[in-house]
Amino acid sequence: FITEEFKESVSEVLQEALMGTETANFEFPLFTKSGERKAILLNATTRRGPDGEVTGVIGVGQDITQIREITSEHERIAD
Repeated sequence: FITEEFKESVSEVLQEALMGTETANFEFPLFTKSGERKAILLNATTRRGPDGEVTGVIGVGQDITQIREITSEHERIAD
C-alpha cells in the first residue's frame, strides 16, 4: 500500500509520464499487506505510437529494500 503521504507524488510521476515527461529513480516507501515497509524505486516511461503521440506509460517498480539496508550497514561500519 502507498501511504497517503506519497500517493499524490506517485500519481504525479505517472501523470507526468502520460504528458511526455519521463521519471527515473523516484524512491518511495510501500507497505505490504502484513505491514512490512519496502523501499521502492519507480521509473515511469512514456509509450508513444508511430505518430509520436503518447499512448500510455510503462511503470517499473523495483524493491530496493535490501540494497538500502546493505548501504546503511556499510555506512554504519565506516563511521
